[in-house]
Amino acid sequence: MSLRTGTVTILAVVVLFLALVTRLPWMTGRASWLTPASATTKPPAAGSTPVLVELFTSEGCSSCPPADALLMRLGRTQPVHEADVIVLEEHVDYWDRLGWKDPFSSREATARQEDYGEAFGGHQVYTPQMVVDGYAEFVGSAEGVALRAVLAAGAAPKPAVNLSWADGGKLTIHVEPLTNAMHGDTPQVVLAVAENMLHSDVKQGENAGRALDHDGVVRQLTMVGKADTGPNGFSSTIAVRPAHEWNLANLRAVVFVQERRSRHILAAAEIPFRAA
Repeated sequence: MSLRTGTVTILAVVVLFLALVTRLPWMTGRASWLTPASATTKPPAAGSTPVLVELFTSEGCSSCPPADALLMRLGRTQPVHEADVIVLEEHVDYWDRLGWKDPFSSREATARQEDYGEAFGGHQVYTPQMVVDGYAEFVGSAEGVALRAVLAAGAAPKPAVNLSWADGGKLTIHVEPLTNAMHGDTPQVVLAVAENMLHSDVKQGENAGRALDHDGVVRQLTMVGKADTGPNGFSSTIAVRPAHEWNLANLRAVVFVQERRSRHILAAAEIPFRAA
């Protein structure tokens, strides 16, 4: 385990413990859904609840590739019938000085992880760290824990987020009334531009010589506005301009509503970019 702070020995024990005792009751051996990353993408079940799964990771971290692969499988195979799993892979920058500069890293990802650390009681941040709907955090490669968290999150209905593209690359957003918002908080509407099917050949650092594949890499994170918790919901239109080096065919716009203090995800949706 690779922590920003803390000891390697303690975290290694934690990982071993999770591997032994946190597998789901119906999983025997290697679960059938844990197929290679090249598996055919499966659409979410009709009527399933959107669940946002975030992974804080780095290409400089030797413990991260299994978590990256798990996130990819969650998004592609949709293993929980009740949940429409929306994945975001957020590359932190604090590994960049340790031998390999992650081409997808950003200070914004690190700051977002630190916000989660505060919301989770001041816990230390680490990689790989997975966060499900802002409620649960755990070691990002623990598939049993991930499936349990997604199953629990999928059981709680959310207000709908309706997305559509307008002319000029404008994204129209409408969020239904936030009946699940905490009293006194100010939910924020956030837009993430995420790219699938990214690849790196790592030359240095802990993963030197490895070929790494990624889905859901956050290319851009934008605050759209503050959502009114009243009966009108939230509506907005925002211009989205992808950078020329991003592959339009692999881009998704992910919009989610998040409570400011608790960091709980109240609603979420995604839409692929349309061809120019």
